[in-house]
Amino acid sequence: MDRLPNPIWLRTFEAAARHLNFTETGRELGLTQTAVSLHIRSLEGNLGAKLFTRAARRLELTELGQSYALTVRRALSDISLSTNALFGGDSRQTLTIRAAISTATYWIAAELPAFNTLYPDIPVRLVSNIWADSTKVDDVDVEIRLGYGDWPGLRAEKLCDETIVPVCRADAPKPSVDALQSGPLIHILGYEDNWARYFEAHGLPPAQKTPRHSVDTTVAALQLVMGGAGYATILSRFARNAIDQGAPLQIAGPAIPFAQSHYLIHAEEPATQSASAQLFIAWLRDRLDGNAAG
Repeated sequence: MDRLPNPIWLRTFEAAARHLNFTETGRELGLTQTAVSLHIRSLEGNLGAKLFTRAARRLELTELGQSYALTVRRALSDISLSTNALFGGDSRQTLTIRAAISTATYWIAAELPAFNTLYPDIPVRLVSNIWADSTKVDDVDVEIRLGYGDWPGLRAEKLCDETIVPVCRADAPKPSVDALQSGPLIHILGYEDNWARYFEAHGLPPAQKTPRHSVDTTVAALQLVMGGAGYATILSRFARNAIDQGAPLQIAGPAIPFAQSHYLIHAEEPATQSASAQLFIAWLRDRLDGNAAG
C-alpha cells in the first residue's frame, strides 16, 4: 500500500476530530495530551498538510482536515464492522458451530432461533462447507457431521438416525413410487445410490434413465425441484424444515431408513469445552430427544 499513515496516528486523529480537544481525546484513548499532540503533528508531517488550526483554548479542523476526518472515520468504521461480523464483538464468548452446508441450512439454522430465545446472551456464528469432513475441527466450538461415524483420530457421538424421502414441487400432482421411476430424477453427488436404495426398499428395480441433473448439495437439488426440474431424495429432517420455512415443496413418498447419521465431533474433551458449547450440545440433545428423527 502506498503512503498509508501510521494507524495509531489515524485513530488519534479521528478521536481528536470528534472532540476538537486534545485533553478529551487523551481521556478516550488513554493517552496524555502531549502524546495526542505528538500523534497529530506526526500525521500532519507525514501528509504535508495542516489538519487543525489552533487558537486559544480551541481547535478547528481545516478544510482538508474535515474531508480527511470523514474518510478516516468511515475506514475505521468499516474495519470495526468487518471485525465484529467475522470474529464477533467478543470472540472469546461467541459460539462457533460448523456443519455441511445442507445441514447448516436445513437443520441447524432452523433450530437456532429457539436456542437464541433461551440463551440470548450467547452470540452464535454458524459456518458451513460443502464437505463437512474437509477441514480441521480445532477452530470451531461445535462440529456436526453426516456420515458413518468413522473419522480417523476423532471421537464421534451419534446425535440422531435419519431417513430419506422423495420431494417434488408443492403444486405438482403427488406421484406414486412407480411413477417416480419415470423421473426426471435429480442426483446429489456422494448420494447417487439413494434413488436405487429407495426403489429397492419398495421392491422396484433401479431407474434406467440417466439423471437429468447431478448437483453437489441438497441446497442446489431443492432449488432444481422448486424450479420444476424433477424429483430429489433428501433427508426427511431437511424436507420438513424446508417446508416449514415456506419452501414450495411436498414430500412425494414414504420415508425409508438412511445408512448415515448425524454425529457430534469432539475436538476436545468435554471438560475443556467452552460453557456456551456445553450449553448448546445439551440443548440440542434435548431437542432431539423431544423430536422424532424420521
